[in-house]
Amino acid sequence: MSQPNPFGGVIEHLSVEEVKAGLEDGSILLVDVREPNETAAERIPGAVEFPLSTFDAAVLPDPGEKTLVFSCRSGQRSQKAAAAAQAAGVDLHRHMAGGILAWKDAGFPTDKD
Repeated sequence: MSQPNPFGGVIEHLSVEEVKAGLEDGSILLVDVREPNETAAERIPGAVEFPLSTFDAAVLPDPGEKTLVFSCRSGQRSQKAAAAAQAAGVDLHRHMAGGILAWKDAGFPTDKD
């Protein structure tokens, strides 16, 4: 579902179930915009780290044929990342609603160090 992003631009909210299915079938590249200390402690398997604090849309990973989806802890920073990408002229507008908290609430696995 697309709607205005409170941080600018338009955002499409994907459920954790949609993201999990996309990771499993290879159609989604999940980009985690949490900070390194957060991703070091716990992360979603297969997610790529890209901290919001050093966010540069010009060097985002190339998703190829996949759909790039932003994620974070609760869904706020991922929306900021989408807004920053759009402001930089990069058409990325999807994020995982609820972040890793919703992922864990759904009972999905995480990697922990």
